[in-house]
Amino acid sequence: MTTKYASKTQVQQWIQQCQCNRDEHAQTELVLNYKHLIYSITNKYANNYTHQEDLFQVGVIGLLKAIQRFDISIQQSFEAFAIPTILGEIKRYIRDTTWDVHVPRRVKELGPRIKRVVNELTTELQRSPTIPEIAARVDFSVEEVLETMEMMTSYNTLSLDVPMEAEHEEKERTFLDMIGDVDQRFEQVEQLMAVKSCIHVLDERERDVIEFTFLLNMTQIEIGAQLGISQMHVSRIKRTAIDKLKTAVFA
Repeated sequence: MTTKYASKTQVQQWIQQCQCNRDEHAQTELVLNYKHLIYSITNKYANNYTHQEDLFQVGVIGLLKAIQRFDISIQQSFEAFAIPTILGEIKRYIRDTTWDVHVPRRVKELGPRIKRVVNELTTELQRSPTIPEIAARVDFSVEEVLETMEMMTSYNTLSLDVPMEAEHEEKERTFLDMIGDVDQRFEQVEQLMAVKSCIHVLDERERDVIEFTFLLNMTQIEIGAQLGISQMHVSRIKRTAIDKLKTAVFA
């Protein structure tokens, strides 16, 4: 079924209304008029990108940019002007959003060039090209090509649940088994936060003794010397302070 678009005169009239008066009705009519065109462009990327509706919205943004930039005084087809703008917007969106790990923009731009050049050189040379040959063709340094090729592996990441390649008896081990573990300090942090919320029940000297004991790991002798009191006095203050905190925490 052939899609019927509005006449060139009607399209130019809508564009003029958008550019001069920011006419939302005219803008909506243009989007509806070129909806099938946008979908025909996004369909080319549908197999490689699951969120086609997102791509359509990006295509609409490209269309709106084309509307604002189009020069009606030039005798040119608006469709011919809009398609590169829509396509560029979609490609830029895919480039910026489909990497699992953030990498510099130049890597995203150079990566596809390197991939294309590798295919070209492989065909020309009938062998895998060397890094210097690739670097010479893309006009970048060997170091930049190596860095880009390394970062291109960040396009997709593996789940931590994926089984590791290992000996037969260890095939069920995953990456998470190697790096994941329960941090026992989480419970200590929770306890510390509970104590901190009740520290106001202590007087100044009791707070000093608790801080010196549990945060600075000072001995009772060192605390006594710091506060100018005996070791036995420090012990009594500590017991009193701990009892107060227990009562406050579990009240």
